[in-house]
Amino acid sequence: MLNVVQRIAKNTIVLMAAGIVSGILGFLSAMYTARYLGVAAFGVLSFALAFAEIFIVFSDLGLNTLTVKNVAKDTSLARKYLGNIIVLKLILTVFASGLIVLIIHILRYPQDTVSVVYLVMLSLVWTTFRKMFNSIFRAFEKMEYISAGDILNSSFLFFGVLFAIYRKFDVVGFAFVYFIVCALSLGYAVVACMGRFVIPKIEIDWKFWRDTFRDAWPLGGMAVCIIIYFRIDTVMLSLMKDDAAVGIYSAAFRLSEVTTVIPSIFISSAFPVMAKYHEDSFGSSVKIYGKAIKYLSFLALPMALIMTLLAKPITTIIYGNNFGEAAVTLQILIWAAAIMYITMVLGTTFIVANKQIVNFKLAIIAVFLNIALNAILIPKYSYNGAAAATVITEVFGLFVGIFFLSRWGYRLDMGNICWPHLWGLFAAASGVIVLNMFGANVLMTSVVALFVYGAVLYKTGIQEDDKRLIRNILRFSNS
Repeated sequence: MLNVVQRIAKNTIVLMAAGIVSGILGFLSAMYTARYLGVAAFGVLSFALAFAEIFIVFSDLGLNTLTVKNVAKDTSLARKYLGNIIVLKLILTVFASGLIVLIIHILRYPQDTVSVVYLVMLSLVWTTFRKMFNSIFRAFEKMEYISAGDILNSSFLFFGVLFAIYRKFDVVGFAFVYFIVCALSLGYAVVACMGRFVIPKIEIDWKFWRDTFRDAWPLGGMAVCIIIYFRIDTVMLSLMKDDAAVGIYSAAFRLSEVTTVIPSIFISSAFPVMAKYHEDSFGSSVKIYGKAIKYLSFLALPMALIMTLLAKPITTIIYGNNFGEAAVTLQILIWAAAIMYITMVLGTTFIVANKQIVNFKLAIIAVFLNIALNAILIPKYSYNGAAAATVITEVFGLFVGIFFLSRWGYRLDMGNICWPHLWGLFAAASGVIVLNMFGANVLMTSVVALFVYGAVLYKTGIQEDDKRLIRNILRFSNS
């Protein structure tokens, strides 16, 4: 068990280091883009990204995830998978791009918006092929190649944004920067994969295609549902409100999205290991699941608490006074991000347990719930309504996911996980109330709340086996 955890820790640390660098660069890129373009034009770019992503997801349909899962078990399959999936992706990409062109014209958006959508569409085409090569790196558990690619991509984007600002590009020019950056990042992934791992042999194996689609379609359906769930609110805001509303919501959403980097990195590291050991070491797989839920929840709630307290100064400092209304939206969305720390683990465990069909059905329900909530809340509450719809849907996914996994043997010690958080939040909230009575500033209040919460959590939630495991991971990472 320790060896498994150490491998996950190694890959997590590698991805974490890159995630910090690329996260900072991506954060700065978004900040400068929003400040330069302004609320409405930033809304146009955000709409184009959301709209194109909803359809480009059909170019994958679970193929990348299936590649990781099966090649991780037998790396000799890498050439076979890569050679066939390149052809499959080409076909699916043409289909997805055709849908984008057709629907954006039916909706009759202005020509500048259409141009931005086309450039973003091509950018995402490069990205979906880069992710295909990343799936090979993940399967071989060589996360350093993904890390290098992420840093390069973020660096290209950051300097591209600075160049666009210097040259006074409009929103179409910024979309063109995305196109160039994604093409360069794909080039790196191709060279790295073919130079160090496998040179694909392009082939059309009809039996392989049939078997692959049979196994991948639940994963693909999940991917479609996830993208629709995360992007449909932006599209609905654009259709029901205006570009400014999209800009405000997108500014808050991007800040909340940044906070999910840590669980995303952890899941990326843990998934190949959990997939490999699920069949012959179910007990270890369940233990990893439980520890992941526990530790990520320890990070999620204090993160959400601090972001809630500091939302106003954060949005003002990052985006400027024009985006001041995004503060309340961020205070709502950040709790959805906190829940995502857990639902990411749940979704991955569904895949590992070969329960993709059930997960897919639940995802369909969640998507329809989210669309219905957006349709009800956006007309009256605009971007805050869209944020509330996201939180409600995440709560639904959390409880339903835990319920089904517990039926399949993935049981959680809910008392051990929940009570420390409740005591910590109660103590932190009490401290906030007292400090507010004495007129303390928001930064001091946040620091005290975080300290109090952490102290209570350490005292009531960290057990001896947790301390021992953390010491072993730290010793391994320093060796």
